Amino acid sequence: MKALDEILSFNEEFVHNKEYETFQTDKFPDKRMVILSCMDTRLVELLPKAMNIKNGDVKIIKTAGAIVSHPFGSVMRSILVAIYELNADEVFVIGHHDCGMSSVDGDRVVAKMKDRHIDPGTLSTLERSGINIKDWLRGFDNVKDSVANSVDIIRNHPLIPADVAIHGLVISPETGKLELVTSGYEA
Repeated sequence: MKALDEILSFNEEFVHNKEYETFQTDKFPDKRMVILSCMDTRLVELLPKAMNIKNGDVKIIKTAGAIVSHPFGSVMRSILVAIYELNADEVFVIGHHDCGMSSVDGDRVVAKMKDRHIDPGTLSTLERSGINIKDWLRGFDNVKDSVANSVDIIRNHPLIPADVAIHGLVISPETGKLELVTSGYEA
């Protein structure tokens, strides 16, 4: 059975048995927080448990590496919507040890793209348009520095109100232990 068929089959039973009732809440985060976290599979359940978060408590944004790569990209837009439309008043950027983005090499990813039949002409067109694909795909060397960089981008954004605390943390994907990188209360 293919993944989509398996999901749809399970979902039919899930809805029929009204299992969704356990998760019902509204769109406003009860703890008034937005979390930017890595998309790592080890954090799907571990991160909320390690932070004492349940369904309805927070808004969670997932990206590769918990990185804000552009101050006017979709990640920043999501944070701003959470603040202005959904009443979040704290932002947590949470990276993790052993992150796959710490080993991402732009050259290697581009080679894999070509192996999967992405037209080299497309890559050249993007480069001529001013998009350095290899730099855009590059990861980071130090997770704490990466978290601090994303916190700085958010904290210094011209549309972030001064009363919103922006925090940076790193979590262990093995134990769930959180390490403070920067506190938004002290900024």
